[in-house]
Amino acid sequence: MHVVMSGGSGFLGSHLCEVLLRRGDSVCCLDNFSSGRSVNIAHLMSVPGFRCLPCDVTEAFKVSGKPDAVVHLASPASPIDYDRHPLETLAVGSRGTENMLRLAVSHGARFVLASTSEVYGDPTVHPQHEGYWGHVNPIGPRSAYDEAKRFAEAISMAYCRSEGADVGIVRIFNTYGPRMRADDGRVVSSFISQALRGEALTIFGDGSQTRSFCYVDDLVRGLAAMIDSTEPGPFNLGNPQERTVRDLAELVLLITASDSELSFVERPVDDPGRRRPVITRARDVLGWQPQVPLEEGLQHTIDWFVSQHDARSEPPVRSATWQVS
Repeated sequence: MHVVMSGGSGFLGSHLCEVLLRRGDSVCCLDNFSSGRSVNIAHLMSVPGFRCLPCDVTEAFKVSGKPDAVVHLASPASPIDYDRHPLETLAVGSRGTENMLRLAVSHGARFVLASTSEVYGDPTVHPQHEGYWGHVNPIGPRSAYDEAKRFAEAISMAYCRSEGADVGIVRIFNTYGPRMRADDGRVVSSFISQALRGEALTIFGDGSQTRSFCYVDDLVRGLAAMIDSTEPGPFNLGNPQERTVRDLAELVLLITASDSELSFVERPVDDPGRRRPVITRARDVLGWQPQVPLEEGLQHTIDWFVSQHDARSEPPVRSATWQVS
């Protein structure tokens, strides 16, 4: 397959690029590097079938070749990023999604949208199944990301119904692994970075809120399965094993052998109290379920963070270097 992917230099995107290339697909990565990093795909630049085009998918862009699949991953995805860039987050969820949909429709290509568990907001139904409509504050501090993804789902299904688009939607729950940014504000990367620096691990509230953590290798297998499917979804992709945030902090301290303490601060507004996906649909229809235990995935992630400790900062992106012919 020839796959056009927005956000291919990001945490998830770079791993998905690897999986697709490894199975023989070609990939054209579209990215403006606002939250993704060129270092994540530097090792792919010499791989046959991989190309990168620096561009902002909220604006007009052109790609060469006829894609068989169009995958829309581009979006700030961490609280720090979408707090700093709410307008950009809304733009990539709206204009960016429609531009990618138009590309898919014009070539009769499969369109896969990376949505999020944030569409469920601070849920009143637990665990969360795909039929749950969510409990989202449309004007709260998290709304730029939550509502951008909800709109992206809505416009994707509108194109499916009115334009015959071959749409597939996945709702991604908390994912972790190598290539997370140390400063991205996500709980796993924050805890690991703080533990390795010997700093107190910052816990919002009393740490009793829960999350379900899926290792990146498992998650991208689900994305690849959705690309190959003809099902519209939505499908929850995540690990149904629920852990409290405090349990996660203590596990990170154990694996890193850190003597850092725990620091409890006020919980942010609209911070979800519980998160756990029902993955019955994904298991039955896509044949997908996570396989990597949290302890094993955290060890891999911590090892990667340690390996990056003395790494030089990445070079600036040069358009001439990454430009598609």
